[in-house]
Amino acid sequence: MRTNKPSVPVPFLMVIGIVAISFSSIFIKWSSAPVSVQGMYRLLFTSLLMLPFARPYSGALFQLRRKDWLLLGVSGVMLALHFLLWMGSLNYTSVASSTMIMALEPLFIMLGAYILYKERNSVFAILGMAIAIFGVTFIGWGDIGLSAENLKGDMLSVGGTVAVAAHMLLGQKLVARMPSYLYSLIVFIAAAAVFAVYNLVTATPFFDYPAREWGIFVLLAVVPTVFGHILFNWLLQYTSATTVSMNILGEPVGASILAFLLLDEQLSGLQWAGGMLVMAGLGVYLYAGRRKALKLRQSLPNAS
Repeated sequence: MRTNKPSVPVPFLMVIGIVAISFSSIFIKWSSAPVSVQGMYRLLFTSLLMLPFARPYSGALFQLRRKDWLLLGVSGVMLALHFLLWMGSLNYTSVASSTMIMALEPLFIMLGAYILYKERNSVFAILGMAIAIFGVTFIGWGDIGLSAENLKGDMLSVGGTVAVAAHMLLGQKLVARMPSYLYSLIVFIAAAAVFAVYNLVTATPFFDYPAREWGIFVLLAVVPTVFGHILFNWLLQYTSATTVSMNILGEPVGASILAFLLLDEQLSGLQWAGGMLVMAGLGVYLYAGRRKALKLRQSLPNAS
């Protein structure tokens, strides 16, 4: 049960995370390096940034059980698989289409959370999710084609969505018994190691890249990973994986706007209307969450 709150309001932190992850697809589109290399250095540089601040969590590290290490490893593999598939999808389809499909993540998480953790959602929450996903469909409607390349990109994005849903569900379980910072650090190191093995097996070069590419690797580590993924992992202490993933539905809106401004990817009227529907759906879902939290507080013995 999550009854504690961070010092900064959760909705404000969610907005920061949404803006940060919206830049991810832009940086990936700007890079000409293989996606497996982008993913490896993104996670490696993030881990290096986190290591100097990890000492306070060393005690918790030695309290981890064998089962915890196994789940951490699986979570790292799922995160690497997510990045490999989703980042790869951007080579075949547009930002709007790829992020639209990624927005199906809450559905997979909601189903997984119900099966694994028996989490239930109110009618308002389901309605908000439906409105948002309907809006996301509008965003990508004008861009999804029937060519082999577009279909390949769509399927890669679906696979990446399933992988990140599994990663989030494992994270919800693990951060309940370990610091979220330690969880993020271990999982990022594990995922970077998976990418390193993949690059070795596929004979992908590790170092032969221009300075511009290294700058993009650093941006991927700092902006969408530190201020996006790490922030969302931290918020799992205060809210459910379903709620966190629901707010990630804001990414298609932010990413589509950024793609319009920075990549000259044009948006249709349907896509702009879809963005408004996504935000409306988010509002309904958050309203349902506040109602649920209020009822929970009122049911506590000391509630006034």
